[in-house]
Amino acid sequence: MARTGLYVEARIHTHLEDLWTHTQNPAAHQRWDLRFTEISHLPRTEGEPQHFRYATRVLPFLTVAGTGVSAGERERPDGTRTSALRFSSPHPLSLLAEGSGYWRYVPDGDGVRFLTGYDYRPRWGAFGKAADLLLLRPLMGWATAWSFDRLRLWLERGITPERALRNWLAELLVRALLVTAGCAGFGLEHRFLRLSGPLAAPMAYAWPLLLAVTISLALFTAPLPCTPAARRCLRTPPTPVRAPRLLRTLGTPR
Repeated sequence: MARTGLYVEARIHTHLEDLWTHTQNPAAHQRWDLRFTEISHLPRTEGEPQHFRYATRVLPFLTVAGTGVSAGERERPDGTRTSALRFSSPHPLSLLAEGSGYWRYVPDGDGVRFLTGYDYRPRWGAFGKAADLLLLRPLMGWATAWSFDRLRLWLERGITPERALRNWLAELLVRALLVTAGCAGFGLEHRFLRLSGPLAAPMAYAWPLLLAVTISLALFTAPLPCTPAARRCLRTPPTPVRAPRLLRTLGTPR
């Protein structure tokens, strides 16, 4: 299977300047982006691209760090904005070795189409390529889309990233409990047959159906409006896309 770059797009009802601030400011960015635990700018001289350091807590006792370089075009003739970056991680436990990507901000009526495209090179040889295709790449695509929707909730509804995460965890817990209870209930329909009364037999036959409906609702019902969801984002570009020329101007991260 060939490796493909990742693409995510969200339409956010907000002002372009607000979206730019929430994505270009490291303190705000690290709050909504699930892929990063910490982002900080490194000192730079006038006229140079911005170098930065990022860190991701993989496990409670393991943090993987890396560096990157970015540049942005805030004023473009067509009214859009662009940000491009290159990044790398020397950490031996980081499956992601190096990569590059971009953000595009496209005004669209009363909102902004916020989209990203990026790709990276995994390490660890053939094992790393297989692990990337089967695990990391799908996870990174989901995490990017989920984070974009969390950002949308912040800008559109005022739901902070921290509250959005709590909403998601609470809804996930309720769904998991319903699925667990539904699965545990199968095989108990024979107990209705031991009861007396005209409803005993119908309930015995209806019980498995009721459990199946409960599990289906828990698994497939749309997320609540206050809960971030990756499914709300576009994962395939509607038209062929190319990386911005700005990306070619960036050098190697420090």
